[in-house]
Amino acid sequence: MISKLSLQHITRQYVSRTGTTVALDDVSFEVAQGEFLMLVGPSGCGKSTLLAIAAGLDKPDGGTAEMNGKTIAGPGPDRGLVFQDGALFPWLNVQRNVEFGMRQQGLSSQVIRERSQRYLSLVNLSKFSGRYVHELSGGMRQRVAIARALAMEPEVLLMDEPFSALDAITREDLYVELQLILDRTGTTVLFVTHNVREAVTLGDRVILLSPRPGRIQSEFTVDIKRPRHIDDPDVARLAQQISFAMKGGASYYNQEEVDDYDENLS
Repeated sequence: MISKLSLQHITRQYVSRTGTTVALDDVSFEVAQGEFLMLVGPSGCGKSTLLAIAAGLDKPDGGTAEMNGKTIAGPGPDRGLVFQDGALFPWLNVQRNVEFGMRQQGLSSQVIRERSQRYLSLVNLSKFSGRYVHELSGGMRQRVAIARALAMEPEVLLMDEPFSALDAITREDLYVELQLILDRTGTTVLFVTHNVREAVTLGDRVILLSPRPGRIQSEFTVDIKRPRHIDDPDVARLAQQISFAMKGGASYYNQEEVDDYDENLS
């Protein structure tokens, strides 16, 4: 498959008064066109740092980050970013929030109007286009943020734990909606989460990062029919295997080992 995003031998360290902290150590992976890739790992393993490097908001100390074979030198319209809190503008209504990036890009009024209407419809918010941020639920705000990112029609969508602050019912509804949206748009996604069930529910592939310094510990292919739900037995089974690996299990295991490990935890 065609590679859209490539991070090779990425290292990143931070220097403070107390010494040097190595956040990432020799991390390499590619995201194929149309792929939904999940980065999973414990807090502090460098997941969000990798996303920032892919977005062009941070630079690695070693290695290369490329988009379509070209070095990532900074943010660009070929990459859309969705944050944990949505990062919406409270003084703008829903439609104006969705239009914001397109206006900054200098697109014509007709294109802006057509795209904003199309993507608000895609996230089922057409009836709320005139509402303001304080009038929306948390789930609706995140749908606005997704619509705003998609309206720029990026080649890659970068998502930094966008559902972590939502309640369980809202998250599960958005899991289904996001799968359907991306099936229609074909957008490539790099998604950061610490929630293993979320990763299996959404992703085509899951990369598990080790505790700091972040290294690739394991990779898992998610061969489960879509749309998936977080409580599907196949989702639960693979999530259990990934959790086993995350908590110190061997990179190769069988189901009996996983069951024994799970029993010991209870």
